Amino acid sequence: MTIKRLLLMVLAVGVLLVVSGVAYLQHPVFGQQPEGERLATIQASPNYRDREFHNLIETPMLTTDQSRFSMMLENILNGSESTHPSAALPTEKVDLKTLDSREDQVIWLGHSSYFVQLAGQRILIDPVFSANASPVPRTNVAFEGTHLYTAEELPPIDILLITHDHYDHLDYPSMLALEPNVQQVITGLGIGAHLERWGYDMSRVIEADWYERIEILPELDIVVTPARHYSGRTFKRNQTLWVGFALLSSETRLFFSGDTGYGPHFSALGQAYGPFDWVTLDAGQYDPRWANIHMNPEQAVQAANDLQARAMTPKHVGRFSLSPHAWDDPFVRLADASQGQEYALWTPTIGQPMYLDQREQSFSRWWEEVR
Repeated sequence: MTIKRLLLMVLAVGVLLVVSGVAYLQHPVFGQQPEGERLATIQASPNYRDREFHNLIETPMLTTDQSRFSMMLENILNGSESTHPSAALPTEKVDLKTLDSREDQVIWLGHSSYFVQLAGQRILIDPVFSANASPVPRTNVAFEGTHLYTAEELPPIDILLITHDHYDHLDYPSMLALEPNVQQVITGLGIGAHLERWGYDMSRVIEADWYERIEILPELDIVVTPARHYSGRTFKRNQTLWVGFALLSSETRLFFSGDTGYGPHFSALGQAYGPFDWVTLDAGQYDPRWANIHMNPEQAVQAANDLQARAMTPKHVGRFSLSPHAWDDPFVRLADASQGQEYALWTPTIGQPMYLDQREQSFSRWWEEVR
């Protein structure tokens, strides 16, 4: 084979790969970029400038001079089996359809997904029922034993809350399956573009900016809160807004941080809406190389105190591994750092109810039983 012929073959393969990649990026799993009136609304936001959303404080994505490719390669080469549990995680499956909707409670579904009953409303947050939270097969596989629920096992959902558009929070197959069962969606600016492409009725979708307050009932408000993170499902970032949520009923105050690094927004939210009866905070998938966009357990403890929390549960843990730390490291460190704090640390297994009516409850160090 001549060098010329070899070069032509390499070129042909390269062109084929590029064409295939471009074609694959047209798949609906990647969503849709905001445009038209939605884009005009985004451009009017005080949090949008220079053609993208910005955090409240300066937030470099990385704290290292490494390229992203170099960092990914380093993670692969230095990977450890400890990032995944060696056995199935313990769970407690309850029939969500038979729960009394008048009973306020929270059920962790794994990672950042929650089923909530508050003020008579059934609320679902960042639902991911897929066993692989990625558009690429076998790249972000759920831990053994954590694939507990399907969308079909949920009761009708009054409110679906989406914090941002990353694949481990906005899951395409889950959103398709849930669409007939959801009455209303509340999310950050721009996320509606994805939902519209996936067949959601936009009259049922509210896209909100930070600090917008939405009255659901006279007894329940939802505040869309700041987070310190980023967004994007393809190569173009920060075209949709990343958020947290404060759920404020006449009797109970809950807070969901979304993915976030530590920042002054926690203290501001605690002063504006606290004290909170229960909070769930980003406490996993951290690494010194991206320290600005995810909290480590000790920072989560500080955030819980800033929020004046009475009880705290970690999120972004226990189902997927996105960082090189051991899968149980967030639980171990958080249990240690929470000793002597004013809040109670609640560490349910996936599916175990957390009641919000002041009853006595106990939660084990279940991760210590996984060998």
